Amino acid sequence: MYSGTTITNHSGNLIGVHQKIDKLARRNLGIMLPNNNFPTIKNILHFEGSNGPDAIKRKSPSKNEPWHFLAPYDLSDDKLLITIEYHFNNLIKALKDKNLERSSFEAAWLSHAMVDGLTPAHHYPYEEKLSELRNGEGIETRTNIKKRLIMSGEKKSEIIQNNWKMWGPKGLFITHLGFEIGVASIMAPLKFKQTIPSQQEIDLFNIGIDQWYRQIAQEVASLNLYDDFYKMGWTISLTKKIKKFLAPTLIKCITVVWYQAALQSTELKV
Repeated sequence: MYSGTTITNHSGNLIGVHQKIDKLARRNLGIMLPNNNFPTIKNILHFEGSNGPDAIKRKSPSKNEPWHFLAPYDLSDDKLLITIEYHFNNLIKALKDKNLERSSFEAAWLSHAMVDGLTPAHHYPYEEKLSELRNGEGIETRTNIKKRLIMSGEKKSEIIQNNWKMWGPKGLFITHLGFEIGVASIMAPLKFKQTIPSQQEIDLFNIGIDQWYRQIAQEVASLNLYDDFYKMGWTISLTKKIKKFLAPTLIKCITVVWYQAALQSTELKV
């Protein structure tokens, strides 16, 4: 467990970064739609942290856990896209109904799912590799902390080897966690003043939320940021790509999806 702006939980998902992105996206939305009907950032952030998706992993492991991973180029992998569309539609309805609590919840959980799915570490087939280290056991077997942390095997030597592949240098979890902590550390001190989406970026949403989101995920995946990190660690080039492309992309995407929800809930045309 880390403290400060780079807090993560044991699943490796970022907490401080989600909140920072939400704050910046809400700031952008206020500039783009000064008279919007959207919840305040205080209300939105109530549904992050201990009330956010990551908390389920701690409170009730293996039971209804949000699993925000995406294979950007595998068109059959649509589980996360279904989740995102579900929260988006619910957000529009809650805004129309002037249901502050529900709209705050949907805005926060929609943002969290989208940010996770656009993070390069979440494009790696983590669950598939984790299942291999657990002799084919799926997520439903990880019902307590011990079962989550200790990899299994038929022989003692296999158990040791699998745990090394999980927790050792360049292990599955360590690499995942290291990348996300690095992204958080890079983003923490930055102001990101120029992250209001252009009209062209806003109009791209018209192709539909599923196709729009997958297209952006593919753009992120094409940079091979996670592969580069695995091979070389944190380099100047990789750090620049996080600052100049990944971080602004995350902020703009949340801004756009909240903006579209606000527009659709009031049938405004801008």
